[in-house]
Amino acid sequence: MDFDQHFKQALETLKREGNYRVFAEVERQCGNFPKVKRYIGEEVQEVTVWCSNDYLGMGHHADVVGTMVDAVQSCGTGAGGTRNISGNNHMHRLLEEELADLHGKEQALLFTSGYVSNWAALSTLGAKIPGAVILSDEGNHASMIEGIRHSRADKVLWKHNDWRDLDRKLRAVGDRPKIVAFESVYSMDGDICPMREIVEVAEAHGAMTYLDEVHAVGMYGPRGGGISEERGLADRITLIEGTLGKAYGVVGGYITGSTALCDFIRSFASGFIFTTALPPACAAAATASIRHLKASTQERLVQRDRVAKLRAKLDAQGIPHMANDSHIIPVMIGDPVKCRMISDILMQDWGIYVQPINYPTVPKGTERLRITPGPLHSDADIDHLVAALASLWRQCALAHAVA
Repeated sequence: MDFDQHFKQALETLKREGNYRVFAEVERQCGNFPKVKRYIGEEVQEVTVWCSNDYLGMGHHADVVGTMVDAVQSCGTGAGGTRNISGNNHMHRLLEEELADLHGKEQALLFTSGYVSNWAALSTLGAKIPGAVILSDEGNHASMIEGIRHSRADKVLWKHNDWRDLDRKLRAVGDRPKIVAFESVYSMDGDICPMREIVEVAEAHGAMTYLDEVHAVGMYGPRGGGISEERGLADRITLIEGTLGKAYGVVGGYITGSTALCDFIRSFASGFIFTTALPPACAAAATASIRHLKASTQERLVQRDRVAKLRAKLDAQGIPHMANDSHIIPVMIGDPVKCRMISDILMQDWGIYVQPINYPTVPKGTERLRITPGPLHSDADIDHLVAALASLWRQCALAHAVA
């Protein structure tokens, strides 16, 4: 077999369909977020980022940056290996205590990313609980899907955010051990789950609840504990999973729950046992970020103001965007080639970086620009973005009319 030829043909298919992904070469500028340097050969262009998951700009916060620098000077750059081999670094323990407190749980366990924490925890639970069946929201993230698949446990899909369908399917499963896996904020549509109803249905059937709060931690609740904290439900959820790489601006993932649950995952999850631990400096910076957002509501309040202002201005210009109650604004395009083209024009002509979201991240026909306003976007930034989108929308409408 000519392997390279096979690879090239597959890539050409992606390109023809408009789903080939092109990376923009950018360099974040500490203290100047959301501006970044974009490199085009020898040329450097300053652009404004509108699609970052550093939702609150905490990756540039002086306390977080200073803490990481101090920790590198104190501990060096790496962890030296897995926690089983190289030891349980003091900064890891402090971060896990901070995370357990954030969610009101007995214990927390760190992983190298939110993808890994979902994959490792769900694969371990499904594989190590005899006869387990995992009931998964059909909109769940790829990391959850992969974890469930790897567990080889029986899986039942329930309709997205449909707690009545979940109720019917839990009833059909019967007396087997049941794990209900779902997210609080779904990252592509920005919709928020009916958490109370899901939890009550799961409780009625004696099911364990597994909640992914990746896009909600730091963003919602009086201390940033997510939608489960905001709605007073954290104590009723068995396992809460989250990330340190989005609103907290660092890197890493985690789970929280009872001491027995976290120790069980720690002892059996290959994704924890055999993976080099987070650098201590990352753990220290994440701890500083969590502590800051537990005490400060300023970042969240300004961020919500930015979202409301941008939505209102998009409405005034007739630019279609998906309604939801979260911080994520999907501007719908519905065509992969047009989505890529609009993204390129925004970058080249307007100095605006919004990455196109195409299949397989979203279903074909629902391609979009996923915009995430943050507290550091200015009124001028918002006006510039809306002016650019309005200009492109007028051009698209004119082209459609001529065609």
